Amino acid sequence: MKSNILSFIAAAGIGLGLASTAQADLLSDIKAKGKIVAATEMHYAPFDILKDGEYQGICYDLFTEVAKELGVEVEFLDLPWQSILPGLEAGKFDIVNAPVTITAERMKRYSFTLPIGNATVALAKKAGDTSISKPEDIAGKAVGSQKGSAQLAQLKAFSETLASPADVREYVNIDEALADMAAGRIQAVANSMPLMGYAAVQRPGLFEMVMPPFGDPKYFGWVAPAGEDSASLVAAINKAILKMHEDGRLTAINEKWLGTAPELPTTMPAVK
Repeated sequence: MKSNILSFIAAAGIGLGLASTAQADLLSDIKAKGKIVAATEMHYAPFDILKDGEYQGICYDLFTEVAKELGVEVEFLDLPWQSILPGLEAGKFDIVNAPVTITAERMKRYSFTLPIGNATVALAKKAGDTSISKPEDIAGKAVGSQKGSAQLAQLKAFSETLASPADVREYVNIDEALADMAAGRIQAVANSMPLMGYAAVQRPGLFEMVMPPFGDPKYFGWVAPAGEDSASLVAAINKAILKMHEDGRLTAINEKWLGTAPELPTTMPAVK
C-alpha cells in the first residue's frame, strides 16, 4: 500500500512538472489561445496614436503584421507608460508593443526584440524661435520630456554638460509637453528623433526640429518578460521582423508614417 502511494505521488509530481514545463513556454500558450495581448501607450505618435477611438501608427501596423506571422489574433491595451513595464513583470499581458528604448539596464530585466525604430534623442522647438539653433542652445531654458523615459535620462545627462543646465520638466506623455511648448510654457521638447520629426511635419507652422540629434545612437525594441519562458516568443517575433526587412513591409510602414525609412540593425545592437 505504501509503495502504491509513493508511486502515485511520484507520478503526480512528474505530471505536474510536465504541465509546468508546458505552461512555461509563452509562445505555446499564446498559440493555444489563438491570441497575443500587447500593451502600449497610444499617445506616442507616430509609433502609437489614438485617433477618434481608433489605434493606429507604426507599432500598430508592424505588430499587426507580426501577429499574422505568428498565426494569432492580437488584443491591444492602452495603458499609461509608467504602468506598462511593471504590468509586464506582473504578467498582466504577453508583450509590450510600445517602442521601448534598448538600454543595458533594461536588458538585464527584460527580453528585447530586434530594433523596430530609431530612438536617438532630438529636440523640437516652437517654429520661428531663433534662440535655439542647436542642442546646446537649451542652456538655461525650460525643456520637457516624458517621465520615466530613456530620452528624459539622456536629456538630464546632456543638460549637466551645459554651462547653465536646462530647466528639465517631466510630463506624463509627449502630447502634454508639446502642448506646453505651443503655449509658450517651455521652449523645447526632447524625445526620439522620429517622434520630434513627426511633430514638426504634422504641424510645420507650430514646431520645428533642432538638428543635429544629441547623445548616443539608440534604438527602440518591443519587450517580453525576461527568462527562458519567453525565448521562443522573442525568436518568433524576430523572425517576423527579419522577414519584413526582406520583403519590404518594414520600409513601407516607416515610409507611410515618416516619409522615410531609417536604417535599422538586423542584429541586436551593442548598448551602454
